[in-house]
Amino acid sequence: MSDPVPESEREEMLAQHRKEKKELQSKIQAMKKTKVEKKKKKEIQDQIASMETEMEERHAEELKRLTISESTESPEENGAAVETEENGLEPQTGHQEELRLSKAQRRREKKEQEDRERAARIKEEEAVLQKSSPRVIENNRINEILRKRQMTSFAVPADGDCLYNAINHQLELHGIGSYSVADLRSLAADYIEENKDNLICYMSHPDTGDMLDSAGFDKYCHQVRATKAWGGEIEIKALSSTLKCPIEIVQATGPATIHGQNEDNAKKLILTYHRHMYRLGEHYNSTKPVPPPEAAENEDVE
Repeated sequence: MSDPVPESEREEMLAQHRKEKKELQSKIQAMKKTKVEKKKKKEIQDQIASMETEMEERHAEELKRLTISESTESPEENGAAVETEENGLEPQTGHQEELRLSKAQRRREKKEQEDRERAARIKEEEAVLQKSSPRVIENNRINEILRKRQMTSFAVPADGDCLYNAINHQLELHGIGSYSVADLRSLAADYIEENKDNLICYMSHPDTGDMLDSAGFDKYCHQVRATKAWGGEIEIKALSSTLKCPIEIVQATGPATIHGQNEDNAKKLILTYHRHMYRLGEHYNSTKPVPPPEAAENEDVE
């Protein structure tokens, strides 16, 4: 059995986590103040999101490992009887045995009480840390924006096709149509290829930041059409224009962005954009209206 983990070790870990979070925030502020070209800003934002998510998950894993270590602690076993055997003395009996057992019981009860109090403090501290994580803060802000519009988020899988699945959910929700992911990817790729001259100036190499050449453009279109490449602003623009639907993107910080503002507003598709939801990268979810209270009550009665 491993030695019991002292209470101070847990508290030291939580204090270290707070220190690391503070240091990271200072580093992030410095990165945000750095003057860079516009095309580099998104790379910095992505780097910040990755750093925050990595720290959040690492802290959670460290706390988990410590909790597992604590759970392997063994209670006091046989109290003074163990000491008696180690000293080579005969176990005591009668009244002395009862006194020994009583003291051992009190020690166990005291330790159990201390463990319960420590667990309560740990749970409270972890709850505070969890509430301050970038993922939770972002979700709370988005949910508040949607709540004010009598809407809620509709989750789609984070599998590289999230943008296309979210758009299809919106199309079905509004009775506009139903498309497979392959259909939507083909529509987006076709539009990008047909509007190369207008779009290529907004497309850059993910590693160098340089504008794509013709070979890079062709590769990009192939990835949109035939792989699980993540979709972004260009694909949203392409599908908004092709489907003749405005597409609004709700996000935690800054105003919502709308593509296709000249299209029929009655066909507007509303998605949510999440920078911190998953460690692998950015994510899109769909939305749906929240029924009024009386409608929900009627559904329950039926």
